[in-house]
Amino acid sequence: MNFILKLVLSAVAVLVLAKILPGVETSSYMSAFIVAVVLAVLNSLVKPLLIILTLPATILTLGLFLLIINAAIILLADYFIEGFSVDGWLWALVFSILLSVLQSILYSILKKDKK
Repeated sequence: MNFILKLVLSAVAVLVLAKILPGVETSSYMSAFIVAVVLAVLNSLVKPLLIILTLPATILTLGLFLLIINAAIILLADYFIEGFSVDGWLWALVFSILLSVLQSILYSILKKDKK
């Protein structure tokens, strides 16, 4: 149940950011939910592999290369999903940073409600 609630909150975050950012678009609520699911799958399967493969670059940049990996994951989701589009690396980077911040805020509200 907690996983589904986190997916719904992630979909809400995707919708909000798609409305705010001009370089990111979603076509419907369902596509935002699909984006949340695909990002969860990509973050659990592809991201660890990318982190291991780019470990030297991540160490040299003191972890800032992880931002590039997050943007690549967003662009990969853009490639797989019809109703979701991102207009380049810069928008993917901004979207990934803001999505992480917004998800952190929403998840912390979720934790406070459970207590």
